Order: sequence, then structure tokens, then C-alpha cells
Amino acid sequence: MENNLLLCILVLIPTFASSDLLLAHVSSIEKQNADNDLVVNGMEIYSMKIDSKVTSRFAHNVITSRAVNRGNVSKEVFFDVELPKTAFITNFSMTIDGVTYPGTIKEKEAAKKQYEKAVSRGQTAGLVKASGRKTEKFTVSVNIKAASKVTFELTYEELLKRQFGKYEMFIKVKPKQLVKDFEIEVDIFEPQGITELEAEGTFITNELQNTIKKTFSGKKGHISFKPTLDQQRRCPSCSESVLDGDFTVRYDVKRTTPDNLQIVNGYFVHFFAPTNLPKLSKNIIFVLDTSGSMSGREIAQTKEALLKILDDIKEDDFFNFILFDSEISTWKETLIKATPENLDEARKFVRQISAQGLTNLHGGLMRGIDILNAAHEENLVPKRSASIIIMLTDGQPNVGVSNTQEIEKAVKKAIDGRYTLYNLGFGSGVDYGFLERMALENKGLARRIYPDSDTALQLQGFYDEVSNPMLIDVELNYPENEISDLTTNSFKHFYDGSEIVVAGRFVDSNQNHLSVDVRAEGAQDALSYTTQQGAEQTAQAFQEQQYIFGEYIERLWAYLTIEQLLEKRITATGEEKENLTAQALALSLRYKFVTPLTSMVVTKPEENEEGIADKPTEAEGMFTGPLMASPLYHTYASPPTWYTSVDGDPHFIISVPQKKDAICFNINEKPGMILNLINDPVTGITVNGELIGDKRANSDAKIQNSYFGKLGIANKHLDVKLTVTPERITIENGDEKTGFTWLDSATLQQAGLTLIINRKKNLVLSMGSGASFVVVLHQVWKKHPLHQDFLGLYTLKSDKLSEQTHGLLGQFFQPIDFTILEIHPGSDPKKPDATMIVKNNELTVTRGWQKDYRRDPTHGVDIPCWFVHDNGAGLIDGVHTDYIVSSLF
Repeated sequence: MENNLLLCILVLIPTFASSDLLLAHVSSIEKQNADNDLVVNGMEIYSMKIDSKVTSRFAHNVITSRAVNRGNVSKEVFFDVELPKTAFITNFSMTIDGVTYPGTIKEKEAAKKQYEKAVSRGQTAGLVKASGRKTEKFTVSVNIKAASKVTFELTYEELLKRQFGKYEMFIKVKPKQLVKDFEIEVDIFEPQGITELEAEGTFITNELQNTIKKTFSGKKGHISFKPTLDQQRRCPSCSESVLDGDFTVRYDVKRTTPDNLQIVNGYFVHFFAPTNLPKLSKNIIFVLDTSGSMSGREIAQTKEALLKILDDIKEDDFFNFILFDSEISTWKETLIKATPENLDEARKFVRQISAQGLTNLHGGLMRGIDILNAAHEENLVPKRSASIIIMLTDGQPNVGVSNTQEIEKAVKKAIDGRYTLYNLGFGSGVDYGFLERMALENKGLARRIYPDSDTALQLQGFYDEVSNPMLIDVELNYPENEISDLTTNSFKHFYDGSEIVVAGRFVDSNQNHLSVDVRAEGAQDALSYTTQQGAEQTAQAFQEQQYIFGEYIERLWAYLTIEQLLEKRITATGEEKENLTAQALALSLRYKFVTPLTSMVVTKPEENEEGIADKPTEAEGMFTGPLMASPLYHTYASPPTWYTSVDGDPHFIISVPQKKDAICFNINEKPGMILNLINDPVTGITVNGELIGDKRANSDAKIQNSYFGKLGIANKHLDVKLTVTPERITIENGDEKTGFTWLDSATLQQAGLTLIINRKKNLVLSMGSGASFVVVLHQVWKKHPLHQDFLGLYTLKSDKLSEQTHGLLGQFFQPIDFTILEIHPGSDPKKPDATMIVKNNELTVTRGWQKDYRRDPTHGVDIPCWFVHDNGAGLIDGVHTDYIVSSLF
């Protein structure tokens, strides 16, 4: 499980359109009423509030958004928010004209069946989720009648982690429009007392500085941010919002002792964070992938990070570098003390690192472990010290031992619980599951490193987290006969500025006291003591009930237990994995947490033919827990049938059904060029298309339009050829030839071919294997000075073609996966850019729309997709010119 040490919320105020998709991170600012810049596309968002209550590090967050349809027609409204990957959604509801439609949490498979049943009835899908570095995105949409109001309310919970001596709540604010009543309110209650509290925003101007209200005294802290409409404006007469950036709250608590125990209603939580301890020296091995795939920016950024890390290594530390590509090389044969002279030599070594060859990951790790083993056996390092291995790779093992299961077993056996292994996965080419399992089996964790301009900072930031070990082999022991369910209570390392949290349930729910034996090894001697706490002390601290939400310690215990059960599942197999799954599922359902094992089914109003919300129906959407990389799903006014197509000038649309999303690209070629679209050597089906241009060149256009003016569809096994132009449809079966015009309405069945012509609209073709195509006719005004008639092609049953199918369209008939990262505003404010990781390539893509003309050849339906530039470079196999063929057949 990827750990996120921040509480992150991306607040995207709902945007509204008749059939448009909400673009992540961008809200459409199209003023329809010059006298009212709060109305966008006929909709007014009159309230957005983020209300966070934090009790003893456990955060309960409620996001509420209210809007009204000021137009005279129905509108589709979208609620979009990003949540921390480690957060669990606990509730969601929509209230429309006073009627509330709640979400219910079910076991994932049961929810999936209900969801698919709803989708099969043609109802709107109600889920969007996507993974960023630290967040998962949730979106839901609903159709709202004219003059109707809607309220969205989303609740989620998370345990805040302590890092670098502070708890941090990170709220990303990006409404992109004015909101009449916008407010962030944070209430913090800490029984230990609050020692510091601060709040800041990257978008805070001098005018906004006074809108942040901060107070704290004793156990209570309060932050509020409530800018007026005028304060939200980027300029006095602007309708653009200045609220665009990060809002951060940080705090810490008073510590008179290393421990704090809290007991409420049969549950306890133990916070352990000793201070003022002498730092342990550390023995650190850097195991670095220097294979050819790391060349260029990756290796340069790695070297930059290592040079900065060398500046931070303490003189009492020991270290070494292991490089692996096809071969294994080391800087030194043993661990070396970090003297100034050795650090200077290490910097010279790092500067000359280069990338080449294959990836012998097993050899690199085993060499690092061997060096650590030898250092301990030969007493080259202090007995009281922390030994750490940090391994960085951007690929998968492909030389030496390449079987990942064998590598896991070998590494676990070699480490034998003595050292901590941290695995850093660089980019999208890694087998992250393998890295995560191997790290967890060796008391460490895995972390993704994202290829970006800040990669060096990501690497250095991770090192900073683990660079100051204070204790090793920490054991928090509780009376076995008093505790029935206990979260993890042994830890390899305790790092400066962090905190260890253990929670449990008493056998006797009326028990009101607890003693704990603490054992650990420090830099100078062993740490050993017993601490105890009574429930009456906790009760005294919790007299201020307005700051407390529900049975917070019980929910904290459930949250931590589920989180750790899910983590243990990663390395478990067989019956053990089944038992862990059953336990996590039962707790998720009992405490209503949306986790990877559960889904929330959202009941929304059904739309009649006019698109008016009129009656409730079964669930139309579901969303599942975070904690793992997730596909990006999108919500449409009506769910499309997933297909792959080419239409327009020419626009290729590639459906990615498992993500409920699409990728699109254009091919810019000269008229007369013939492109291979589909080629299946098994079924014998090929589809080629010949390009035509406008009647004359458009002097105002940088790129001249081109369209498909002729399609050739053939099945060599049936000896059938179909030629389609905007004027005629010709079928050749051996020596026989049959012709139709688009003025005909006809159905033809012969030689394994079925052809249906819908007059002046489209034709539907099924051939042999069952593969089906739709050819759409686009007719323009005959006297149009520029454009001429053209064709579009849609594949409906591509699963009937073989896995060997290729071509500009055919190569995408097999599943394709991609990841979207770093969504940010593009050159067009309505079309954000992002980084797409696909086929091991990192591409800059743009969110936009292409048209689906199958049902409406005149106007079409907007299909949102990620647009790949430069003729699909990096997405298609090879380059687009590879698909040019000499003839239509």
C-alpha cells in the first residue's frame, strides 16, 4: 500500500452542461448572464463548504456543495473532488428538491452486479475515479430540472500521519469560478494540548491574508477561510477566481511523556513519539538501476538527488553504492564511514555514473545485502545502528535471476529480518506489485517516483523521511488477557519527527485502564519502561463534546485494522489471504468504509425521454476504495457503447472499456494516401481507407483537412470485397458484383455477409466471424465552397477478430492500459493537459472531445477523450507512415 503522509482534498466546484463532461481541474467559465457572473451555463453554485473535524489525529471530513439551475431546461451537474489515497469514504448523498438519494456500501461483487444491471438499462454511470501522486478522484453527476436545487455531501475519514514533527492537512483549492458562500473550516481537538498551529495558502494575496482566521488554546484549535465574492475575484471587474492553489494547515501536540494513551468505550489508542533522543548512526546501501532505460533525464535526476543526499549524510553514518545493469559494480567493497574525504570521493563517483545495458536487479540487491552482512559480522559498524537498503529501479529484472518470486524468496532469506528494505519504483515500467511485496516482506515500504521536473526532490524527500532513525526494534506490549484485537505493535525503526500509533479493543468493554510495556534499542542504551492510563483521564480531556465526532477511537481502531489487513494481503497467499480478506471485508461493511473490497452504490433519479429527473431508481453508479492505482472513469449524459472508430478529418477514437474512458488522435496526411485501418490475418478481414481533402486548400488553416472518401472492406476467406464511397456501395463476391446508392434502403445477406443500408445515414456490415462495422455517411451542402461528402467507420464487435489484428485501429482491439498523471491547465483553459503513461512512453496529452456520429450524422454526440498529439506518436506502434498502403485492397 502506498503511504500518503498528507491529508489532501482537491475542491473542484461542480460545473454544469447539457451533455458535457466535467474536465478534471478545469471548470468552464462561460457567462450566460452579463449581470450575474455567478451563473455558469445556467447553473449557480451558491455554496461550497469543507468542514474538517480532527480528534486525536483522526480526521472526519465533510464536503458539501449546493447549486441551483437558473436556466429553463434541464442541466447535467457534476460533483468532483479528490481524496487522499489512504482515506476511506464513509458516506455520500445527493439531495434534489428536498429528496435525498443516499449511497449504500456493499461487498464489491454484489455492488458490481447492481451497477452493471443499472448500466445495462441505459442509465447514467455515477462514478469517476483517477489516481494522481497522492489522491484518488471521485465524481458523480445527475440531471437537474429547471429551477431545481441539488446538494452533494461527501464524507471521508483518515488518520493523519506525523512527519518532520508536524501533522499536516493539505487542501488543494481550485474552483475556477466565483462561489457566493465558499468556506473552509477546520476544528482540531487534541487531549494532549496543541503547541503550534499554522495555516497558509499558495494563492493567498495581501487582500486575502486577513481572511485566514487562526486560533488555538489548550486542547482546541480552529482555522477558517471564508473569502467574500470580491476577495475571490482576480481583479475588481473579473469573474475569474483567485482561489487556485494549496491551502495547508499544520500543527503539533504537547508531549510531556513519550506516550499518550486514550481509552473510550472499550477501545484504546496509544500514540508513541519520544523526543530529545540521541540519533542512531545508520548504515545505508544505495542499490541503483543504471540500465539503458535509465539514460537521459532519469539518471541525471538520480545523480542530482544523490549529490544532495551526500550533503546530508552524518559523519557517524556508513554508506556504499551498488550499481546494477547487465553487470554489478560497487563503489567500495565494504561499507565506508562518511568522513569529509570519503564524501568527496563519493561525489566524484556519483558524477561519473552512466546508464547502459539490461537490468540485473537480483544481483544488485544480493550484493548490497552481502556487504551489510559482512559489515555486521566483522564489526565494521556500530552495534547500535540502523541498517537500511534503498533500491531504485525503473524497469523489471531481465538478466540473471528474472523470476520475481525467486527474487522475493532470495532477498527475504538473505535479509532475515535484520535490515529494512525500501523500494523506489521510477516511472510506469516497473512491476510495482513486486516491489511492494518485497519491501513489505522486509519491514519496509515501496514508493512510486514520478518522472517529472521534481523527480530529484521526490528522491531527496523520501531520503529525508528515513534519514534520522532514533530507535530500532520497537515493541509495544499489552496484557494479552485484556486485549482481543490489536493492530501492529512491533516496528523495525522509529524516525525523528514521526509517530507510532497502536489501537486495540478490550476483552471487557467496561475496562477503563491499561498498562503498556515499551521496549526499544537506542543509540546509547536500551529503552525500557511501563506506562499506564485510566479512562477517567481521557474523559476529563473530552468534556468539550462539540469537538468530538461519534465513537472516534473505535473508528480509528477499525480504520487502522483494515489498513493493515489490506497491507498484509499483499504478501499473503492461499488460505491466509482468504482469511485476511474476510476480516477486512467484514470490518469495511460494519463501519461503512469504502475500501478495495467494498463499493458504494449511489441511487440517483432516473431520466425519462425528455431528460427530466422524475423518479428514483436502482443504483446507477458505484465507487470503490482507493489504496491502489485506479482507472479514470467518466460520466456521460447517456452511457456509450464502447467501440473504436475513425471519423472526421480523420479523428481516431480508441475506447478503453476497463477505464470507461477513451484516447483519441488524428492522422494528418495528404489526400490520395491509403491507410491500413484493420488487418486480421486469422479471419482474413482487412479495412483500408483512402483520404480526400477539401475542394480547395483553406488558406487560413495551418493543417489542411483530410477525410476518408473511400473505404475498402474485404474478407479474403469469403472472397468478398466491399467498396464504399459517399456515392455508392459496391459488393464484389468472386465474379459477381452488386451495387447500391445511399438513396436505397436495403438488407442483403450472401456468402456469410450481412449488409443493412439505412437511407442517407449509414450502413451496418457483419462479416464471417461476426465482426461488425458501421459506416456513417456525412453529406454537406452540395454548393459548399470548401467541404465535400465523406465517411466515418465504427467497429462494434471487435472481439470477434483475432489477437493478431493490427492496423491503425486494429492494434487497439486488445486491451490497452494507461495512467494519467499531473493534470494541469493547458493553452486552452477549457482543455487541461496531462501526462499519460502508455506502452512505457510518457506523453503530453490534452483533454477534449471528439464526435460520435453513429446515431446523429449531422450533429453527433461529444465523446470526451485524452488527445495524443503528433499523429499518435508514442501511442500507435511505430509511426503513422508505416500504415500507408498502395491500394484499397
